[in-house]
Order: sequence, then C-alpha cells, then structure tokens
Amino acid sequence: MWLRTLARLLIAALPTTTVAEGDKNVLAIGGSVTEIIYALGEGDRLIGRDSTSSYPPEAASLPDVGYMRALAPEGVLSVRPGMIISEDGAGPPETIEVLQAADIPFITVPGSYSVEGIVQKILTVGEALDVEAASIALASDVRMKLQEAEAAADALAGETPKRVLFVLSTQDGRIMASGTNTAASSIIEMAGSVNAVTGFEGYKPMSDEAVIAAAPDVILMMDRRGDHFVANEDLFALPAIAATPAAQTQSVVRMNGLYLLGFGPRTADAVLELTTSLYKG
Repeated sequence: MWLRTLARLLIAALPTTTVAEGDKNVLAIGGSVTEIIYALGEGDRLIGRDSTSSYPPEAASLPDVGYMRALAPEGVLSVRPGMIISEDGAGPPETIEVLQAADIPFITVPGSYSVEGIVQKILTVGEALDVEAASIALASDVRMKLQEAEAAADALAGETPKRVLFVLSTQDGRIMASGTNTAASSIIEMAGSVNAVTGFEGYKPMSDEAVIAAAPDVILMMDRRGDHFVANEDLFALPAIAATPAAQTQSVVRMNGLYLLGFGPRTADAVLELTTSLYKG
C-alpha cells in the first residue's frame, strides 16, 4: 500500500507538461528493447529510454532516465510513461517495486543468450505494443539470419576453433573476464569459437595464473573510450596476457558493447563480424 501511495505522490509532483499524449507513451529500458521497438517501426511511440539504449542513433534524442541497473523512480516517472517495457535485470529492486505500484503497465522482457531468446524478446515486445504480426515477421527474419550466421561461423572455424577470452576490464592490472552463462560466452560460441574460461559463471576477476592457463588465442573486448580504454600495447604488456598465445600474435578484437552483447535484432550481423575478425582478421 505504501509503495502505491509513494508512486502516486511522485507522479502528482511532476509538471503536467510532461504528460504523454496519444500513442507516444512508451518508455524503453534496455538497449535491446529499444532496438526491437525501432526495428518494429514503432520508434515514434517512445517518450524515453535508458542510458544503455544507444542504437539506433535517433534514440539519442529521447530523454535519458538513467542506467537500467541504477534507476530512480523520480527519473523514470518524470517522462510520464503510459507503458514501461524493460529488459530483465533492471533495478534496483526497490525502484522496480515503486514503478510496478504506479498503475503503469510494466512489461519485463525475458533475457536469454540464444537464438530462441532473441526471438522471444521480439515476440514479447510485439505483443506489448499490439503489433504481433510485425513481430512474428521480424522474429522469423532474425531467426533465419542467426541460423545462417552460426552455420557460416562453424564452417569457417572448421575443426580448429579459436579459444577466446572476453576481457571486461583491466582496472589496476586485474583481469575481469567472462566465464560461462554470459552474453559474451554465448556470442563467442555463436561465432564458432570456444570460451577460454569455463571454471566459473558470470564475470569475475582472474588471477594471472588462471589467465595463463586459459591460453586464449584471441582477446575480445568492448570498444570503449575514456577511463575504460586500454591500448593494445598496454593490454599485451600485462603479465597475465603477455604469456598467452594471443599476445604472441597480438590478437585482439574490439566491438561496440551493445552490438556485441545486446542480443537484439543485429546479433546475426555481430556474429558474422566477430567470426570474420577471428578467422580472417
């Protein structure tokens, strides 16, 4: 009861000029959700997005309500959404509880790092927007392209798939890498390759000894700038990386984070690009 009261108080405190009109009332939380909405031709219904929603470029003109895992009720409600469509994993939990108590439809899109997972995302968003026919068509097209991309990757990799280590960060010289059951692990496998780390799930720091034992042929990273950027010479100078086959061949692949790990409509293209970089680069 108190959550519902809090939500109503927050809404009542907002300027009336922010009220959405007509069908333009959808708030997208999560980069893949935003991509899907645009791919369905429904981008003009969006009144806001979260900071991970960086594609397509026109999404940047929408109000930004904050990072999807660190949302504040005031920021989300400030755009007066008539509907919220969110990737699974948005938070923190207390914010989601307030939003769900605000009498605003809150649709959670399931997340799964697979072909069928992407298909289900598209169908869920299409149902929420009442454009099921368009979502079925898009899902069918995306499924076909993904299957073709995986087949092409397997053919190119042949019987000697490369061992790939996804490095999330190298802060203070410590390697934060992907284990199993992650978007990074799945995209590596879709690209006909092997995740070099299987001893843990999720993203965790690794000891130098563990990185050396993983013996990656290639380092995969997000293409970042600013404080998170590490130049190739600095990357391969790290003791843990310097002793790997990847360092011997100076093999590193960098790709846009949302494109690589978003598991949305562009994933087939990302798989093909990653495969080409791994085996023809």
